Amino acid sequence: MAAPAEAQDAKLQALRSRIDQLSKDVQKSEAARQEARDGLRESERAISEANRTLAALQAEGAQLRREAARIAERRRAVERSLAERQAAVEQMLRARQAGGVPDTLRVALSGDDPGSLGRTLYYLEQVSRAAAAVLEAYRAGLNELEGLAREARAKRERLGSVERASRADRDRILKERAERRRVYERLGGEIRKSRREINVLRADELRLGRLVEEIGKVLARVELVPEADSGKDPFSRQRGKLRLPVRGELSGRFGAPRGAAGTEAKGVFIRAPEGQPVRAVGRGQVVYSDWMRGFGNLMIVDHGENYLSIYANNESLLKQVGEAVAAGDQVATTGSSGGNEETGLYFELRHLGRAFDPLRWVRLR
Repeated sequence: MAAPAEAQDAKLQALRSRIDQLSKDVQKSEAARQEARDGLRESERAISEANRTLAALQAEGAQLRREAARIAERRRAVERSLAERQAAVEQMLRARQAGGVPDTLRVALSGDDPGSLGRTLYYLEQVSRAAAAVLEAYRAGLNELEGLAREARAKRERLGSVERASRADRDRILKERAERRRVYERLGGEIRKSRREINVLRADELRLGRLVEEIGKVLARVELVPEADSGKDPFSRQRGKLRLPVRGELSGRFGAPRGAAGTEAKGVFIRAPEGQPVRAVGRGQVVYSDWMRGFGNLMIVDHGENYLSIYANNESLLKQVGEAVAAGDQVATTGSSGGNEETGLYFELRHLGRAFDPLRWVRLR
């Protein structure tokens, strides 16, 4: 069993390495022509990273609290058991002090009838064993109680450090949001102007298309089969069953004109308040999680069978390359990264690299 696990780990590492190199290549190719919205890159990446760390800390904190509650309940049960055992020990000691239970030596020297003597000695042996068992159980209970106290202290200390780290990350998020506002106030006019230019919109579209194409090549080389492929209901059978990744208002549809010159949208835009949970539409594996010009904090999930789902303009990305996701898992939070004027989510579905209308695959309620 170890060998397949090691092979899977090696494939995951290969995937991460290749995607990381792909991200660097994308950035390098963009460096030749800087744009105003590139000024948002560092602060938006930092916000995303701080939010991801904070989410992980909050999950750990919740787990620690559950474990602390379990320890407290176990301590109460042990304390109740110890009280019962202590009462039994005290009763046994009182009986011995009252002389109601003779010791073995006194019985052996009493000169009583041998048959009666044998029965009495057997009785004394059983009583001694029972007393020893009570005392041993009492000592074991004391040891367990001490161990639970140590475990509870360790959980409290770890929870304290998690809460301190969470406060630090919240402060970092506020600081980076303020920095992003400063950058946008300084460059907002240029950013808004660029988003209306046909050449910029087409460049964004081509950039995402090339990224999807390169990811397809990486997946083919790594030969990593996502978890979704092994399911009983593959992604190709999900048409009409998917849920939109975020609750909100559809303000941009597939094929609708974008910008003054009217390039066609390859996905949909769902307007939603900042920080709303973005959920994976199906089982799969994260194959891209980084900032990209035109799309801000961008996540791509591979669902097997050459199907990809794309989530863009996020405030934060909560999953990293290689992580498996289930349908409904939170993978990001809504935002307006990449210079988008509205908060929400830009969402695409692709097969063999070609975008298709996501609304034909989802249940709208």
